[in-house]
Amino acid sequence: MKNADVLITSEKLNIQDCYNFVQNDSCGGIALFVGTVRNSTQNKTVTLLDFSAYEPMALKEMQKIADLALTKFQIHKIAIHHAVGELQIGAVPVIIAVSSAHRKAAFEACEYAIDTLKETVPIWKKEHFEDGEVWVNSHP
Repeated sequence: MKNADVLITSEKLNIQDCYNFVQNDSCGGIALFVGTVRNSTQNKTVTLLDFSAYEPMALKEMQKIADLALTKFQIHKIAIHHAVGELQIGAVPVIIAVSSAHRKAAFEACEYAIDTLKETVPIWKKEHFEDGEVWVNSHP
């Protein structure tokens, strides 16, 4: 049985797909993190975000995060999905879903996954403003 689902896509992410993957009758808690494109950053109006990824390495790193979460926390399943391409305000660039018997493990694993993804996965974000654009998250 597959306990992790990682995905990078240019298609619209689907929260229900992530929920359905992790849902299980043995789990009393499902934690979902849904990242959304907001309309401002550092007092500047954002018009859209453009995400790029080095997909082979990004998928490998996302799988590593999922595998570590499965061993580090008492969770049942985890889904990590990330979108690439241009995303408008309100769009969803990232979804993380985690199921566990008890809520605390799901919350902790979900937080671990998003924090680690932002630190280690080669996905880059270009913020577009009314007066220009800038790359952010220029690591790893």
